[in-house]
Amino acid sequence: MKQFFLLLLLCFIALNTKAQNNDVHILSNIYADSSAIKDKTAKILSISVAPISLATPATMLIVGLIKKDSILIHNGLKTGGAILLTTAVSIGLKYAVSRPRPFNEYPLLFQGKVSASGYSFPSEHTSSAFSTATSLSLAYPKWYVIAPAYLWACGAAYSRMYLGVHYPTDVLAGAVIGTACSFLSFKIEKWLITKKHRR
Repeated sequence: MKQFFLLLLLCFIALNTKAQNNDVHILSNIYADSSAIKDKTAKILSISVAPISLATPATMLIVGLIKKDSILIHNGLKTGGAILLTTAVSIGLKYAVSRPRPFNEYPLLFQGKVSASGYSFPSEHTSSAFSTATSLSLAYPKWYVIAPAYLWACGAAYSRMYLGVHYPTDVLAGAVIGTACSFLSFKIEKWLITKKHRR
């Protein structure tokens, strides 16, 4: 039995090392493809995440209250709830996993092109961007909402790798968390409304 657990531990270490090596290799290719225009674009995309993620539900709520539009108010609340849940899950995982950022772990390979503190996994910028994009897509399932929302979210996610502050797996996890939290927020609200009508 001891041999089985030892073998399992060795397999886990080997897989983890291989995954880390793949992460570093992919990030090196992204990071090396550098130019002044790309640097500026990546920084703008990265900086845009917080204001857009906050402004989206706030605008929905304000406009909904002004117009007395209950659907818009509900969409604003669901989107806000999704972003709050996403932030809580992302921060919790950051401290649970405690993965150092690429420029801290491999200072000879990467220098952060923007300041970034705290841990690397998952990418909170990516999770917020995907939470916003998914919430908008669920609230307004039209191609002209979905396409630009996800294009922006993917651009923001890529920018975090390009700027050398996140590994590909950080970004992938962030995208999954943001998307899942949005679906959960919308599902919970639908379940609450159904439960309310049954009474």
